[in-house]
Amino acid sequence: MWPWRKPVPDVEGKSLKALEDFFASAGATSSAIAVTPTRALECVPVRAAVQLRCETLSSLPLRLFRRLEDGGKEKAVDHPLYRLLHGRANAWTSSTDFISAIERDTLLTGHGYALANRVNGAIFELIRLDPAMVKVEADAGQEPTYIVSLKGGGQRAYRWSDVLHVSSFDGLSAVRQSREAVGIYVALEAHTGRLLANGARPSGVLQAKNSIKEQTLARLKKSWQAFHSGESAGSTAILEDGLEFKPLTFSSVDMEFMAMRAYQLVEIARAFAVPPTLIGDFSRATWSNFEPAAQAYLSFCLIPRIRTWTGAISRLLTEEEQREYAPEFDTNALVMGDIEKRMRAYASAISSRILNPNEVRELENRAPYAGGDQYANPNVTAGGSTENVARDDINSEAAA
Repeated sequence: MWPWRKPVPDVEGKSLKALEDFFASAGATSSAIAVTPTRALECVPVRAAVQLRCETLSSLPLRLFRRLEDGGKEKAVDHPLYRLLHGRANAWTSSTDFISAIERDTLLTGHGYALANRVNGAIFELIRLDPAMVKVEADAGQEPTYIVSLKGGGQRAYRWSDVLHVSSFDGLSAVRQSREAVGIYVALEAHTGRLLANGARPSGVLQAKNSIKEQTLARLKKSWQAFHSGESAGSTAILEDGLEFKPLTFSSVDMEFMAMRAYQLVEIARAFAVPPTLIGDFSRATWSNFEPAAQAYLSFCLIPRIRTWTGAISRLLTEEEQREYAPEFDTNALVMGDIEKRMRAYASAISSRILNPNEVRELENRAPYAGGDQYANPNVTAGGSTENVARDDINSEAAA
């Protein structure tokens, strides 16, 4: 089949168990919970943080640009890497799913890998490699070589220029480094489940005026549990023998328990560098601080990740190509805001000659129009005076 494709090695497929064993070998947490990637993703705040990080990054358009001599740039649509970053990474994976999968590997294990399969020196496809099956070895000059375990046994070595390697800021897994916080949250969730299932926290007490025989007490206990345990909790009970039900109020211990859950959610958000409001904690969210939180997420979490990704992609290019080409994520979608603010920003950019109308139309996914490539202030007439000034002159003459 044309183009002739270099065969891709069969990577060993027992990676999930190997990864789970790796995390389990790190030892249980102080809460006696072994936090593995799979167990961590069952923790709602972790899943929300991972999903937010992966989906936000993969939703940003990623393109390869060519630098021009005049300092400008243009889309390098004729370069083979362009379609892999902005279309399909390979025949069965879209670029969006590819970026999300590699970022997920990075969050869960500390590293994400993909093989750059080449045909006649040009990158033909990008194929995800399971982190558990990749080992990195460095020579005396610190140049890395990637050793990949194969399905049929044995290993294959790849040069650093043939492997896309995206890592966390310290090469460590966010899940493993925050396993204590995750373990406590999982323990609190499990305890909450037991409370609801077994009625571990009594909603009240039964008080008798007179003494109750042991046989009667056993029967009342069984009857009460039938009405107030599991799915029957909250059902109407019939009291006899002069019994009186006295409800228990919400204690300070209960309040501390709820506060612990809220605090652990914030701890997990910190570990993944996301604002708590973006993973569902609206306890302190207001209209005034939600937008700054989203901007902080972009500035202090996404931008560093974007730089890590573009640096990793650039390493796939030759030294000559790196002088001519540069990968870029488009973050405009995240900072657009509402349409009124966006249009005011566009109008200001056009009148300041920062953007021309067709560049603005491209940002809005609209077709260009003839004459829209000119950098001109639409508020200034050909004679150099503004419409506002001309209108003021007319008003002055009328007043005179």
